[in-house]
Amino acid sequence: MFTLDDVHNPLLAETTCGSLLLQLQKIWDEVGESDQERDKMLLQLEQECLNVYKRKVDQAAKSKAHLLQALADANREVNALLASLGEKSSINIPDKASGTIKARLAAVAPALEQLWMQKEERIKQFSDVQTQIQKICVEIAGSDKLTQSFKVDESDLSLKKLKEFHDHLQELHKEKRLDKVLEFVNKLHDMCGVLGIDFYSTLKDVHPSLIDATGAQSKSISNDTLARLAKSDVSLEEVKKQRLRKHQDLAAQLIALWNLMDTSEEERRLFDHLTCNISSSVDDVTAPGALALYLIEQAEVEVERLDQLKASRMKEIALKKQGDLEEIFARAHIEIDMKAAREKTVAMIESGNVEPSKLLADMDAQIAKAKEEALSRKDILDKVDKWMLACEEESWLEDYNMDENRYNGSRGAHLNLKRAEKARILVSKIPGLVDTLVAKTRTWEEEHGMAFAYDGEPLLTMLDKYVVMRHDREEEKRRMRDQKKFNEQLNAEQEAMFGTKPSPLRPVSSSKKVLGPRVNAALNGGLNRRLSINQSGPRSVKRDNPRPVAPLNYVAISKMDPSPITP
Repeated sequence: MFTLDDVHNPLLAETTCGSLLLQLQKIWDEVGESDQERDKMLLQLEQECLNVYKRKVDQAAKSKAHLLQALADANREVNALLASLGEKSSINIPDKASGTIKARLAAVAPALEQLWMQKEERIKQFSDVQTQIQKICVEIAGSDKLTQSFKVDESDLSLKKLKEFHDHLQELHKEKRLDKVLEFVNKLHDMCGVLGIDFYSTLKDVHPSLIDATGAQSKSISNDTLARLAKSDVSLEEVKKQRLRKHQDLAAQLIALWNLMDTSEEERRLFDHLTCNISSSVDDVTAPGALALYLIEQAEVEVERLDQLKASRMKEIALKKQGDLEEIFARAHIEIDMKAAREKTVAMIESGNVEPSKLLADMDAQIAKAKEEALSRKDILDKVDKWMLACEEESWLEDYNMDENRYNGSRGAHLNLKRAEKARILVSKIPGLVDTLVAKTRTWEEEHGMAFAYDGEPLLTMLDKYVVMRHDREEEKRRMRDQKKFNEQLNAEQEAMFGTKPSPLRPVSSSKKVLGPRVNAALNGGLNRRLSINQSGPRSVKRDNPRPVAPLNYVAISKMDPSPITP
């Protein structure tokens, strides 16, 4: 408790509290406070000071408790890290009982930080080795991605546990190597089977332990063995490619020679094992012995035999191709000198100055060119067929119209009547068909820069002749109608003058002789003969044979399509 004597104490006067109390005493003296009031106020001041001290003590106690808790947590964390790492660390751990709390806490902090760094490094090591283990397990399982993620167990990060993982990784590496070795061995086995090569001698050249049948653990899995296996695999793969190319080349030659000489199917089937791989890739050929060396030798012998046979049959083959070429020209109505072409081919073969294969290749090129030209003429030739068919019907219709007994009740007359109706429809289409033919022919000639010949005669010339002949025929028909009308008028006048008709035995003569349709056709015999030839018929038909004239009451059923011809 403060007293007035304390105020006058020089030691206390130097303090802030003493000076304040002295000032308070002066104020009380001036005011005239009683001693009781003064004691009461001093007691309050003392109580307030005690409260302040008490709060400070409480704060200091709490701070001490926090420091002790932090120190305990740090020690506990150090112990946990040491337990997780599994061995006494080389880090200097301070004595727990020496020094103040702050000093001990300050001494633990660096050690704790170093232990944390050591733990993170150990976790990274565990993560790396476990990742490698999982990757190898995935490869061994034959998958292409990780099945699930993993998390490092931080409760045990000891070097002993890490060594266990490393040992497991080494075992997996060894297992992976063994699987790789066995994979190479199986692949070599398959390729040796396809190529017809001794499998065991191939493995023995790589490493003798690979042919040991006692177990997989006795096989060599060294880097050198793997390198030798890989080299053998590449070498056999290249041999397989070369043999397959050789097989395919020989198969193509055999097929070409077979087609050239019309080899029977029985002989071809003897080499089915060779021709079946003509379009196969390297990976597609897996049958045992499919690319064996003796098969290639057999095929080479057969190709050589067929080449010799081809040389002896060269003349026959060339003439056969010449016949094919002539047939294409005949179907396309292209006129060539067949005899000269055959003589030239035979002379080239007998002279021996031309390589047989080159001669056949040239003839194949001529055949291809002839087919292309025939294809370009097809549309026009189809129109020519329709035109000639219509001309045939037109000629038949003229004969039919000249038959005076065409309407009698003889057998088959109704069939001729139906044919005549269809023929009239076809004949009415002829002018449009001719115009279309002329337009198409001129377009073809402009595109090809040459005249379109039909059996050696320009088609436009044939069409012009036909148009002129048709015009002359129409004029002749008109003159005949006029002559008939004149005769009928003359008969009527005679009947009126004399009362009788002229005798049918004495026909009225005319000052001008009228030519019949057959006489007019004879004047244009060249064109009529050409139009009477059936285009699709054999080439042996003579072009100068006249078309047979149908007798009276001739019955014929048309084989053509009853639908009208469209130009």
